[in-house]
Amino acid sequence: MKRLAISAALALCASPAFALNIVLVNDDGLTSNTKALYEELKAAGHSVIVSVPCTGQSGRSAAIVMYSATTVIPDNDKTQIEAEGGCHNGAAPTGAPAVGPFTKSGYTNGDYNYVHGTPVMATMYGLDVLATARWGKAPDLVLSGPNEGQNVGKVVINSGTIGNAQFAAGRGIPAIALSAGTDTVDNTSLAAAGSKTVAQLSVKLIAALQAKAGSSALLPAGTALNVNFPNGVSASSPWSFSRIGTYDTYALKFSSAAPWGLSGSLPPAATADQAEDEAVVYKTKIAVSAMQIGYEHRPAGQQWLRLRLRDLFAQ
Repeated sequence: MKRLAISAALALCASPAFALNIVLVNDDGLTSNTKALYEELKAAGHSVIVSVPCTGQSGRSAAIVMYSATTVIPDNDKTQIEAEGGCHNGAAPTGAPAVGPFTKSGYTNGDYNYVHGTPVMATMYGLDVLATARWGKAPDLVLSGPNEGQNVGKVVINSGTIGNAQFAAGRGIPAIALSAGTDTVDNTSLAAAGSKTVAQLSVKLIAALQAKAGSSALLPAGTALNVNFPNGVSASSPWSFSRIGTYDTYALKFSSAAPWGLSGSLPPAATADQAEDEAVVYKTKIAVSAMQIGYEHRPAGQQWLRLRLRDLFAQ
């Protein structure tokens, strides 16, 4: 009887009732990372909708721009569209509708979709159109990524990966931003070994959250997660609490001479106070950080403002 009870409990955990409705988004378009995570989520029993930008849109943050409202044409992403004859890695050709399902062979089951616009536009399409059509409600979880490159420290405010998670969380939907190393890029076969490992670890993270949440939401209101996997990630890579912190890995600046644009420099060594910053932790461990939603300050900051400007507010 004990053995039967254990088997029944395991079966219940693996049943569709324990499955989640998930919208999977990113800022890179069709990638090895997205394919691998989709496949691992499906294998775990989850219902998954993919909604990604037609072309790579790194650094677009929370921009809400459609590049075309009718068909895929060379626009803000002109170089990418012309180089690949349409969306990234053949998701859809030039001239295809501005939004819709992938036309690429092997990706036409209706789960894979693109938007010719910024990452947040793809997220909105997934939430407002695709999720409503399939589930009749918002998803249980939005996953953004895994990005091809880590999003740590101050650069998170510029990240399309983070922008997607913030947008979803702002609607009250549990959201997790996932970022891997650039060693997970594979635009030839969409099958980087690291992509599968990151996907398996991401599913493990979701299961851990589910185990604690029970029938409640995966994350508390006002909280999203930023997760960064180290380069050369393995199944045995350790997990670690981290914070966005103040350590700046990228040290981005505007170049002082042509060609104009981004430049950078090597950051200084981290201080002891920055040991838990995700920009430090991700180099050797899987860094998991809690993010607040939007720009709402904690109560102490609100009270400081009330007191500091109380004479002005009283006028």
